[in-house]
Amino acid sequence: MDGHEELAAEFEARRGRLRAIAYRMLGSAGDAEDAVQEAWLRLSRAGGAGVGNLSAWLTTVVSRICLDMLRARRELPYGEEPPERAVAAGDGPEEEAVLADSVGLALLVVLETLSPAERVAFVLHDLFAVPFERIAAITDRSLPAAKKLASRARHKVRGTPALPAAELDRHRGVVEAFLAAARGGDLGALLDVLAPDVVRRADPAVLPPGMATELRGARAVAEGTVLLRRRARSAVPALVDGRVGLVVAPRGRLLYVLRVTVEGDRVAAYEVVADPARLRGLELAVLDAPASPSVP
Repeated sequence: MDGHEELAAEFEARRGRLRAIAYRMLGSAGDAEDAVQEAWLRLSRAGGAGVGNLSAWLTTVVSRICLDMLRARRELPYGEEPPERAVAAGDGPEEEAVLADSVGLALLVVLETLSPAERVAFVLHDLFAVPFERIAAITDRSLPAAKKLASRARHKVRGTPALPAAELDRHRGVVEAFLAAARGGDLGALLDVLAPDVVRRADPAVLPPGMATELRGARAVAEGTVLLRRRARSAVPALVDGRVGLVVAPRGRLLYVLRVTVEGDRVAAYEVVADPARLRGLELAVLDAPASPSVP
């Protein structure tokens, strides 16, 4: 095996971890693969000469590539999306859906609300235990500033519950029962979890033509929820403005949010928010935030 083949083999041994880091930073399997491939091209050109710790070197390179990609996204004109990437073999919707589920849809949604530097710092430190000294170098920050980046990101990811822990857990149970009934199209179970005078409001964009934006009463709301049950497959519980709600995010791409009002042990109301301006005004966080690793 010559030097180039040996370098390629060492890179392939680290590809899985690099792709995992890049996916959490970018939220797109295709973009993550692009970032990892660019890291290989840079390593191939450099030849590995002078690289003392290959894993650390590759993590730094991939992270900087991802940071540049995140910054480029932020510079797009308001409302403009990045160009679609051609889907490569093994990188189709089903594969990306599995990858998104493994990371957590709610976490992917919340990561999108962070600034590029916050996202990189959080992913590297809280998810992959990269020391702050290296994060500071990657983000071009001082050590204290790098720690503040991760701290701010962690606070956003975890959010600020508006309810005591016990009440939040109770509300979560109600919302999860509602979600399970919605996914199964179970009208009886929905009637059990909905208050008799429940109200459902929805932005028109999420509804089929002709469906009322407001429904009142358990029977009407349950039947309306059953009609939209396919969308419930991509819904997961999350913290919405400090309370338990739902985010609907196929493959981690936020479509809309359900703001849920729980009274007693039933859903008293829920609102489906899809308008981009309104979505940006919501404070979203995960209910099961990842624990920070013990890294100095």
